[in-house]
Amino acid sequence: MEGVFIAIVFIFSVVIHEVSHGVVADKLGDPTARLLGRLTLNPLKHIDPFGSIILPALLIISRVGFVFGWAKPVPYNPYHLKKPERDAAIIAGAGPASNLLVALIFALIIWGGTALLPNVPTLLSVLPLFALIVQINIVLAVFNLVPIPPLDGSKILFLGLRGRWGESVRRVLEQYGSILLIFFIFFGYGLITPIIHVLMKLLI
Repeated sequence: MEGVFIAIVFIFSVVIHEVSHGVVADKLGDPTARLLGRLTLNPLKHIDPFGSIILPALLIISRVGFVFGWAKPVPYNPYHLKKPERDAAIIAGAGPASNLLVALIFALIIWGGTALLPNVPTLLSVLPLFALIVQINIVLAVFNLVPIPPLDGSKILFLGLRGRWGESVRRVLEQYGSILLIFFIFFGYGLITPIIHVLMKLLI
């Protein structure tokens, strides 16, 4: 049952992440996601069968220590943006920001519940589930900020890359991003776990 709960929370957290990209893109002048009907929390509009269901389920069952996956990316057209590079970074940052906001909201519920109603058994029984929601959203936020394409962190990194050296780095990352990401998942994930632990301690 815990695995089912984690899977459901993961799917909806990824959906919120992707919808946030589309909402911010729409605010910045690109209606692509809205016109395609992607500004909805209906998971059926966003689920990628392998990335949203099969892969996370396998990771949960195998208990490898982390959950990874993705939804269908919300598309945007850079030609509709006034400042394409800057706005692309803002759109990218909206996804992790939305997950951190979800984590903060449920952390506040935990804090409020334990402070105001410390002796209510029903509330105390669901607080660990709220803590899982916090953890999943922190993991999604931190992981997506890793500066490897196609993760959101790469768009933010590209904003700061200038000159011939910056273009060379960007070209290499775009060309080998998928390989680098797989390598990071299996061998570099430990680099971000301290950040995840610090954020968990700060919030709950």
